[in-house]
Formats: sequence, C-alpha cells, structure tokens
Amino acid sequence: MQRFDCRAGCGACCIAPSISSPIPGMPDGKPAGVRCVQLSADNRCLLFGRPERPAVCVSLRPSVEMCGTTNEEAFIFLTTLEHATQPG
Repeated sequence: MQRFDCRAGCGACCIAPSISSPIPGMPDGKPAGVRCVQLSADNRCLLFGRPERPAVCVSLRPSVEMCGTTNEEAFIFLTTLEHATQPG
C-alpha cells in the first residue's frame, strides 16, 4: 500500500465527520460539519502527536479515496460517508 500524506491546509477530516469521543475543549465530541476546536487557523491539528488526541483521530489515515485531489473532494467524500453511516 502506497503512503499518502495529508494535503497541507485541508482540515476536512477535522470538520466534516462527527467525533463521538471527547476532545480537549469539546468534552462531548463534535457534530458533523463543526470545526474541531483543536484545528488551527491554517487547518492543522493542534493535538497531532500528543497523547490527548482522540484514538479515532490517531487511527484515521489519509487515502486517495478519502482525500481526493482537492479539499472540496475530501469534504464531499467525508460528508457522504458521514450521512451513510448515521444510525436509523
């Protein structure tokens, strides 16, 4: 499997999906479409590499399918996935 790196300044995975686990500053997690409070102004994770970073975030790995070739493609993919995985 080829390694794929995050596109600098994207941040789609920190905005589009919901996160049910606590995040520092967001003890109840975050709803889909809401910017994580740990996302910097230039769309970088302020918790990257720190033990406080939620396990779900640590386990998420960028991929060509998820990230696409533009930030807009990443938002579309992640929003579609979010809707497809909602209960009920």
